[in-house]
Amino acid sequence: MQNVKGTYDYFGKEQAVRQHIQATLQELFKLYDFESMDTTLLNEQELLASKYAGGDEILKEMYQLTDQGGRSLGLRYDLTIPFAKVIALNPGIEFPYKRYEMGKVFRDGPVKRGRLREFLQCDADVVGIAGPEAEAELMQLAAEVFGRLGLPVVVKWNNRRFLGELLGAAGVPPEEQLSVMLTLDKLAKIGSAGVSRELADKGLPAAVIGSMMEWIEMENPSFEQLCGKFNLAQQPGALEVLALQQLLRDIGLEGICRFDPFLSRGLSFYTGTVYEIFDASGSYTSSLGGGGRYDAIIGQLVGRADIAYSAVGLSFGMESLMALLGQRTLEPAAASVMIIPLGATLPQALLTAAKLRSGNIQTSLDTSRRKLKKMLAAASSKGIPYVILIGDHEVSQDKLQLKDMRTGDAKLVTLEEALELIQ
Repeated sequence: MQNVKGTYDYFGKEQAVRQHIQATLQELFKLYDFESMDTTLLNEQELLASKYAGGDEILKEMYQLTDQGGRSLGLRYDLTIPFAKVIALNPGIEFPYKRYEMGKVFRDGPVKRGRLREFLQCDADVVGIAGPEAEAELMQLAAEVFGRLGLPVVVKWNNRRFLGELLGAAGVPPEEQLSVMLTLDKLAKIGSAGVSRELADKGLPAAVIGSMMEWIEMENPSFEQLCGKFNLAQQPGALEVLALQQLLRDIGLEGICRFDPFLSRGLSFYTGTVYEIFDASGSYTSSLGGGGRYDAIIGQLVGRADIAYSAVGLSFGMESLMALLGQRTLEPAAASVMIIPLGATLPQALLTAAKLRSGNIQTSLDTSRRKLKKMLAAASSKGIPYVILIGDHEVSQDKLQLKDMRTGDAKLVTLEEALELIQ
């Protein structure tokens, strides 16, 4: 018996770290005024396979099934499409609307470090804000999340519309631009030579490939360099880049958020700004999170392609975060205690535990009846700062023995005194 490949069970210290990350994210989502949402795991296959969703590139990774009524269904592969469905089905939602969701998603893809087949995503989305302030606030949120987790990061960003303008200036036909973007997105993985080969395989003219390779091979080309080279400064996408770039400067995020003209992200539904988060040290090369603007999806889902629902999102990948942070030792709760009953004192121990918990003190009860030395060693290994011993002697005096595991000191105290000392 074994787990399905790419799936894991979590418990012990690893689960504690996962819960710490989720708690940090949830606290910040709430501070940024995002409302909690829980979308469906099961969705109509037609929705998930729509060209307005992941399109052909996601079909091969989508888990597909049929129910007893013969309906074609699929497990969600991200949280964005189910969220777009909720907005489409509920026209009464007042905009701007901000939501967050943490839930499992499923992809039948290759398994590697930080990439599983069943994994947890943590998303925040905004609908109803067309300007760059929505992207800036989400990038600000990302910077604060990783600051609290103690992990230096770089947020690479670009604009799909601007990238399309850049490709158009290089001579790439509009119908080929999405495919070319997906190739450019692999630049760090396959190098400029690999990009050149893929572009040639697409049947692009040598002159077009040559024009593209000029700026692909430039060392960290800036937005200003590219605008000047191709005379794009007044194009809509370029103006969007300029507006967000200035806003990031104004709020002090320019050092963390770096413009990357080759970034496009893998899914086809992005329409404007896109961004991905990476470990600043470079020791972990996979993305830690990402997102972008997807103004077209919701309108398409409601059958109104002529209406743009301004939408932008940010997603954190739990498994990637765990690949970096999973070995951390968390500080124990400041007020936690283990109660060890000695002899026939279980009723007193249970009553004491109830009193401590009513005082909001995390309390465990060891009734294993092992040797005292082993029970104390177990408390120490778990980082529990206090142990309460209750034996016949303590019960006869209506007191308990409080042992500080950090110093080794022990004293006979009343329950009220123990509460005060632990708190």
